[in-house]
Amino acid sequence: MKTPDFKARAQELESAVVAWRRHFHSFPELSFDEVKTSDSIAAALSEMGCENVAVGTRGRPTGVIADIVGGLPGRRVALRADIDALPVAEGTGLPFSSQRPGVMHACGHDGHMAMLLGAARMLCEAKARLRGSVRLIFQPSEDSAEFVQGARAVVEDGRALDGVDAIFGVHLWSPLPSGVLGWRAGPMMACSDSWTVKLHGQGGHGASPHQTHDPTVAAAQLICALQTFVSREVNPLKCAVLSTGVMKAGGAFNVIPSEVELTGTARSFEPQISRDCEAFIRRMAENIGAAFRCTAELDYRRNLPPTVNDPAMARLGAESGRGIFGADMVREVPPTMGGEDFSFYLEKIPGAFFFIGCGDAAKGTDWPHHHCKFTIDESQLCKGAAFEAACAWTFLNQ
Repeated sequence: MKTPDFKARAQELESAVVAWRRHFHSFPELSFDEVKTSDSIAAALSEMGCENVAVGTRGRPTGVIADIVGGLPGRRVALRADIDALPVAEGTGLPFSSQRPGVMHACGHDGHMAMLLGAARMLCEAKARLRGSVRLIFQPSEDSAEFVQGARAVVEDGRALDGVDAIFGVHLWSPLPSGVLGWRAGPMMACSDSWTVKLHGQGGHGASPHQTHDPTVAAAQLICALQTFVSREVNPLKCAVLSTGVMKAGGAFNVIPSEVELTGTARSFEPQISRDCEAFIRRMAENIGAAFRCTAELDYRRNLPPTVNDPAMARLGAESGRGIFGADMVREVPPTMGGEDFSFYLEKIPGAFFFIGCGDAAKGTDWPHHHCKFTIDESQLCKGAAFEAACAWTFLNQ
């Protein structure tokens, strides 16, 4: 069956897609607090003619799941967008800036919602010729600082992936030039582990360090020693990151504290490297601590598994994208050490995750994600909507 001209139709819908994005940008909501966002999405989907529109995820009042049921029998494919904002005070100066102080769409999720609504509208318009059905997942809490992953909650809820044969997702990506579709077979994004080491010593007066067991010195040595994990413990042909992000120690200039707390992250693409990293941190913390007459305890958490694209689904998306972005603008990209909870879906069913470049220095859309001046190149929204619709249609007509 001939594929609808999603590219042309998306261009006709561009003003609507941009309007959705600007509405969501003006009224951002934090993880698992996306109540009005969810209501707006559900209303739009119902108006389009989607079926089984349901709001809520595992007892929480946010997130939306809906179906587009085709006129012909076939398989079921899912498309996913994340919907939460970040605790960032906006500094873009845009006329549609956040109206909620201290909360901002600083990662592109406003655009993700708008693109998926655009794709949904086009697929609804063509559903008489649609073979099978499309499951729409508007997922809460992708960017939760507490690692309360929305994707894990959606998967555990059970409804979203029921009967789904494959899933596709996209992320607007400022490091990639506008107009480029980034794809990759295999590992696309890294796991995201977090760790906390507490070093317990014996505090005292800063003028009498010989009467203490100083955990700050042990912590300083540990921070330096941890850097040898990548250089001396990991195969040089493989990738890993081990970073210390937080150090909490003391409260007065003349007091040696009794405890120091270090917190950081570890990233890799292989479960074995993650396990090796935990063992390495524990060994270094306990032994360096002991050398300075301190004790150590480690809390190591595996928050997100790596995002690993199914090769066939990645190639399907790349081929679909050539008709939307142009053959020369569909490019295989290297993996990134950033994490993404889309990985939880890919642990259950085949699928693929893609980057849609939105970085344009002339437009001011090349700021890093999570920066207070982050914004997106809105000219890419209609391409993203067309791409998602094309992926779904192509999969169902394989």
